[in-house]
Amino acid sequence: MKKVLTALAVLCTWGWKALSSGATVAINLVFLISIVIFVSLFFFHPATKVPNGAALLLAPEGNIVEQRSAMDPMARVINKLAGGSVHEETPLQDILDAIQAASMDDRIKMLVVSPSRLKNAGFNQLRDIGLAIERFKDSGKIVISADNAYSQGQYYLSAYADEVYLNPMGKIDLHGLGVFRLYFKELLNKLDVQFHVFRVGTFKSALEPFLRDNMSPAAKEANQQWLTQLWTTFCQDIGKQRGLTVEIINNFIDTLDVSMQKANGDGALMALNSGLIDGIKTHRQLEDYLSSIVGREEDGTGFKHISLYNYLQTITPSYSNRDADSPAVGIIVAEGDIVSGEGSVGQIGADVLLQQIEQARQDKNIKAVVLRIDSGGGSAFASELIRQELLLTREAGKPVVVSMGSLAASGAYWLSADADAILASPVTLTGSIGIFGALPTFEKSLARAGVYNDGIGTTSIASGLSPTRKLAPTLSRVLQLSVEQGYRQFISIVAEGRKLPISRVEEVAEGRVWDGKTAMAIGLVDDTGSLQDAVARAAELAGLEIANGIYIDTPTPLLSRLQQLGTATLKTMQKKQPFPSALQVLMEQTRLPLSFLYQQPDPANLYTHSLLFPATIDF
Repeated sequence: MKKVLTALAVLCTWGWKALSSGATVAINLVFLISIVIFVSLFFFHPATKVPNGAALLLAPEGNIVEQRSAMDPMARVINKLAGGSVHEETPLQDILDAIQAASMDDRIKMLVVSPSRLKNAGFNQLRDIGLAIERFKDSGKIVISADNAYSQGQYYLSAYADEVYLNPMGKIDLHGLGVFRLYFKELLNKLDVQFHVFRVGTFKSALEPFLRDNMSPAAKEANQQWLTQLWTTFCQDIGKQRGLTVEIINNFIDTLDVSMQKANGDGALMALNSGLIDGIKTHRQLEDYLSSIVGREEDGTGFKHISLYNYLQTITPSYSNRDADSPAVGIIVAEGDIVSGEGSVGQIGADVLLQQIEQARQDKNIKAVVLRIDSGGGSAFASELIRQELLLTREAGKPVVVSMGSLAASGAYWLSADADAILASPVTLTGSIGIFGALPTFEKSLARAGVYNDGIGTTSIASGLSPTRKLAPTLSRVLQLSVEQGYRQFISIVAEGRKLPISRVEEVAEGRVWDGKTAMAIGLVDDTGSLQDAVARAAELAGLEIANGIYIDTPTPLLSRLQQLGTATLKTMQKKQPFPSALQVLMEQTRLPLSFLYQQPDPANLYTHSLLFPATIDF
């Protein structure tokens, strides 16, 4: 009996081990399969075939960006698993490359523009894409735009097509440009929040929402100037493509109700009557029309085409490779608020940018540097560090050219001023030469709730800059003096870098924002041009025969990379409600403009930021 029990025990033991090992093996196998699937989403792409005589479907998704951020791969995976869009961002250069390649590709017969999934894009980005579409048409190929509806920016892009079609239930939303903000002075007074502001400049209106209940006359004057310039360019570009005048477009918007009444409330018919579109087509009618030009897919469904993202897999991206020993222009992309340290997704971390500039300077094959910047500014300290690093690059004999994107103002202009050349789009927003400091204190708010701050120190300012204590008069004067000195430094940097008299810089400074066309006229910008033009200018300055550019990208440490991806995952999972509440809108509009103040504060509490976000100016 004992032997039987012993044998049974041994059998059970081995059985348990086998079961346990099997479970471990199964778990590890599932884990490995998951890794393989995960990695394949990033790296495995089946061979893409371009159908002969097909259309290139230009349907960009998400935001148009200068360079893909660290969050995009993770967002792509999560969105794909959730059944959503796999492209939260689309780099501008990818779109330009695809259009350029398609214009010379005999397999591509026409371009179909469908921008309904396009979200935020800068005016200059839309304009660059439009000009690329014009060059595509110069190759003798047709461009057709068709969609269910068009926002203002989406229609601007579609206007470059030879033919524009709209769904019978669709509409075109043209309404003009404007800057509208929430103002919080009365709210802060009711909450007893003491908002201490230190600034220089009549037009430095960045903090007006916390000091006033309305926009100041000076801010209205400055905003009206550049808004008018941008809107005029917007209307002229559309008018050129559609055979309309600026006056006709503005009259259409101002008398929208009259036009709508004439069309019996039919938005699509109103667009047709006004000359904004060439026809109204249902999905079926559109498919039949496009198929009559390029034919149908092999399975007989839909017109023969290849998507933008599939087509990109068949071409070599610009500025992505070079011969090992060939001279080149290094391209560095800087997009977002300028902050000290490494920064996070959507920010220009000074430490990271300094590494990229140094990397370009030490590379013997990099003969010049182009800094492509899209930023409203941020930390004055971080901006100065970047400017000094660019100066070292110039002193090393490598020309520096700044290529301005949608926005290159305040701190972004600070670090650009010493470049050998500055190129901008006519619709770039730049300037905003000013500086400010800000510090809210809540001692009165806390006192109303029965909370007090008290203690003892060795000096009158031992408590420092505490948000729970009254700001000491000494520190208040120190901060104002620091701001005034920072402003004088800013003026001096611009005067020396742009070779202008200080008196002239003072005339165009005071925090005033300028459009790119006007900025060139007053000496803040050397010329208008795209990134490609900037690379050509840098190559010319460096004496290169071929304008060969290459992106400079500093490898991110694994831990930082994982942290960025984790943050991106959280942001992607936090889906916004289709109709956010008024409180959510209020909190978002209050938080976003000053987020850089508390995320990565300036060591000296000095900021040079325009607080202008192109995404909020509805293109």
